[in-house]
Order: sequence, then C-alpha cells, then structure tokens
Amino acid sequence: MSGHSKWATTKHKKAVVDAKRGKMFAKLIKNIEVAARTGGSDPAGNPTLYDAIQKAKKSSVPNDNIDRAAKRGSGLEAGGAAWENITYEGYGPAGVALLIECLTDNRNRAASDVRTAVTRNGGSMADPGSVSYLFNRKGVVIVSGIGLGEDDVLSAVLEAGAEEVNDLGESFEVVCEATDLVAVRSALQDAGIDYESAEASFLPTVSVPLDEENARRVFRLVDALEDCDDVQNVFANFDVSDAVMEAVG
Repeated sequence: MSGHSKWATTKHKKAVVDAKRGKMFAKLIKNIEVAARTGGSDPAGNPTLYDAIQKAKKSSVPNDNIDRAAKRGSGLEAGGAAWENITYEGYGPAGVALLIECLTDNRNRAASDVRTAVTRNGGSMADPGSVSYLFNRKGVVIVSGIGLGEDDVLSAVLEAGAEEVNDLGESFEVVCEATDLVAVRSALQDAGIDYESAEASFLPTVSVPLDEENARRVFRLVDALEDCDDVQNVFANFDVSDAVMEAVG
C-alpha cells in the first residue's frame, strides 16, 4: 500500500502549488464547515475540526477563510450549506476498486458527475457494498521525514496505538485504528514531531499492482474524479512501484 500512499502524498504537495489549488481550498473549507456543524466551532473540544483546520493551514488556506468556515458551520455566521455525505463505489482499469467520498448540497449533481468521470475513463459504477468490504477504516497521519528516522516516529507513537509506520521517502505514514487517531496525533505533538495531516481514511486489505499503462489510466480516472466539485476523497486499492511512479512522472 506504500506505493499508493506515496503517490497520494506527492500529488497533494503538488496540488498546493499548481493550478488546482483553488479547488483544493474549496474542499478543505467544506471539511471545516461540516466538522464545525457536527461538533461545534471550538477546535479544542472538536478533534475532527482541529485536524481539518490543521490540514487547511498546512495547505496555505488563509486564516480568515478558515475562521469564517468554522463560524458558518456552527451557525455563528450565515451562509452555511446543508452538506450531505455520500459514498459511491466503482471499479477502475485493471479491476482497481474505488471508494468515492462526496460532500454535496445536490445529490443528483454529485451522482451524475461521479458516474460521468468513472465511465468516461474506463471504469464502471458498482452496487453499494460490492467494493467497500475490500477496505478498512483507519487513522492515517502523515509526518514530514525531514530530520527524522523511522525509529524516531515509531517510538513516539507506539504506546498511543499506532499499528505501523511506513517510510514514503520524504515522509512517514503512521497507521492506527480510526478511534486512536487523536491519541496518535497528540503523541507526535508531545514528542515535538510535526505532522502534515491526520485524518480517517480507507486503506485496502488487498492491493492491485499496476504496470505503467494501467497506472496512467487509473491516475487519469482518479484525476477526473477529484476534479469534481462534490468529490472530497478517492480511495483506491492500487499499488505502484517506484519504477512505475518515475516512468509515469
């Protein structure tokens, strides 16, 4: 799974500086709104909001935008939308399984956009439950690898419930049960270790290795999905080797 994680992390870093930044900002703001609506506007008492804010800050979202989103979500400021969580399932090229998380105020638009992106890029939609069983809900924390070794990260999070630490090259991925996410994130902070993101994620139990041709096809499909305004996250069970990553660029 490290191949997919490395690809996702690299892709996120590029998105911070490229033309997709505006679209990424909108999705991060939407996460903050929903977190505040669900658990209140105080990050100290709302871990989901805290992590959503930290991720937005790491992605250079202006503080004023973050504050207003939290206020809208909690009802302290007008303009908050009635966001709805919807998850779609599908298959991509080479039989790659897809879980597509949407946050939308228009269910029909979300369904249409997702279906179009999938079918136009060599994939197909799947019935609810036919793909989700291939994934487990986990907590995932991405830690910058600058000045740190794998043992440094592991020793900081082991007693907090971390299950594994994966070396992604320029960063480390800490995996834990979703219920231990706050404890693991707090353990890193207590150890003085900075982290890039901390969020609940879906990790596959079985992965599909991709050659260069299929990797390009799957990446195009995921790009098309992530370009949809209502799509927040795309989880897939592909794995790509470093050689394929380099070839695809």
